[in-house]
Amino acid sequence: MTDTPRLPVIRLHPGRHKRIGLGHPWVYSNEVQMDAPAKAIPPGSVVRLLDAGGTALGLATFNPHTLIAARVLTRDPGATIDSAFLAGRIRSALALRSRLYDRPFYRLVHAEADGLPALIVDRYGDVVTVQANSVFMDRHLPDVLAALDDVLDPAAVILRNDSTQRAMEGLPEESRLAKGAVDGPIRLEENGAAFFADPLGGQKTGWFYDQRDNRAFVASLARGGRVIDFFSYNGGFAVTCAVSGAASVIAVDRSQPALDNAARAAEANGVAGAFEARRADAFNELDRLANAGETFDVVIADPPAFVKSKKDLAVGCRAYRKMTRLAARITAPGGILLAGSCSHNVDPPTFAEQVARGLVDAGRSGRILRFAGAGPDHPVHPHLPESAYLKAMVLQLD
Repeated sequence: MTDTPRLPVIRLHPGRHKRIGLGHPWVYSNEVQMDAPAKAIPPGSVVRLLDAGGTALGLATFNPHTLIAARVLTRDPGATIDSAFLAGRIRSALALRSRLYDRPFYRLVHAEADGLPALIVDRYGDVVTVQANSVFMDRHLPDVLAALDDVLDPAAVILRNDSTQRAMEGLPEESRLAKGAVDGPIRLEENGAAFFADPLGGQKTGWFYDQRDNRAFVASLARGGRVIDFFSYNGGFAVTCAVSGAASVIAVDRSQPALDNAARAAEANGVAGAFEARRADAFNELDRLANAGETFDVVIADPPAFVKSKKDLAVGCRAYRKMTRLAARITAPGGILLAGSCSHNVDPPTFAEQVARGLVDAGRSGRILRFAGAGPDHPVHPHLPESAYLKAMVLQLD
């Protein structure tokens, strides 16, 4: 993949090495001496990072055309970046997940936090999905796949290269099978229950492992109650609540295939009698139920990202506020409300403020029981707090 002595060199402007020296994994384009030789380096190349005085800072992937110009791979300037390097990082990520979980269903690689910038790998038993969100990772997918074969030898590999991050790198979007065969939805396990996901055609990589712990917490409060789960997707919250003893659950989503997966999970877990799939727009259904005066003991509102870029922040914040107002109106006194956000552009204080405003708009008060992020298979790089994208606030309302 690379020959370290011949790697191109990138120098930083004077004084712009300090953040990298303190452990941050990114170099921004305005920190780089972007002279003609630097601009000529092919996107996706591995480069040697030097400060203005020539001191080596490590090896990084490089793209002269993006805001994040360099992503640090290793602080060792003499390392060789090849499939063995990638396999070593994947093996370390696997060792951590094996300590966390006794079943092979989790996010296996979470980008920078696992030392593999811009690479996402989710595991569904002997099927894995791969998302390469940088030119480097895209160019070296053969090495990534070879490394996965070396470490896991999965029966099937699906490339889910359809994220918005790829557009920022100038990469096309695609979803395709890279190895093996997948025939319809695949089975996975979470919190002791069985679910079904479509990693080839569903949203993101097919399942959202990040909410695992939050699902378990809410389900622990759902026994004997009426539960409604908006933006339910494959029924993660709804079915977990039913398995935990909820009297009834309703999964609301616009996607019929997702609702079919949720119904299949309810059947597989023996709770089909307590489960209802309702195809509807979440906001329309929230409004209809509120106007009808219906209430539920547990209300879950975990939408897709309302804020996909910073320019969407104001509109997205209003959407979170409205969602909370409507959800609070149908939460029974003493009931539980979960409001979620996976928008990394909305920081936790801003999200909490919109939830609080929504409660005031609904004329409700209560208390926060839990404010959490993703599970430990989605680790956060200690110098990259923006990678802590998920927010799940659980409240009891008066």
